[in-house]
Amino acid sequence: MFIVPFARSTAPVSELVRYVDDILDRQAAGSAHAHARTALRVPKLDVAETDTAYTVTLDLPGVARDDVQVSVEGRRVTLKAEVRKADEGQAGERLVWRERSLAGFERAVVLPQEVDQASSSAKLDHGVLTLTLNKRQPATSTRLTIN
Repeated sequence: MFIVPFARSTAPVSELVRYVDDILDRQAAGSAHAHARTALRVPKLDVAETDTAYTVTLDLPGVARDDVQVSVEGRRVTLKAEVRKADEGQAGERLVWRERSLAGFERAVVLPQEVDQASSSAKLDHGVLTLTLNKRQPATSTRLTIN
């Protein structure tokens, strides 16, 4: 168990919650995952729905397009990404503090309805991944002609 130091603050509650989340992430990365080369983080996401599609918006700051993988299996959508290690700096510099390092992101969402992979799309713009996942339409019945 550890104690989180707090100073009295007039900051809004949401800022304090974000502050505590950051402290807990650093604590977990520093102790439980000290020997791991990647720190696992859970990126924030939003899911919206229309009659024909789901829109999943996910924050992936600092992630290049080539480092993102999206897989769809029925109703399950899995997102994986990796942030490369920050550059080492210039010759003669000593690193005093590092928070930017290799990090892995992974998130899975199970949607209420199956997704049509062929007509779905993904776009990464300014660190925000937007998935447009079209719903699989149920097969419509047709009449067969009797010869």
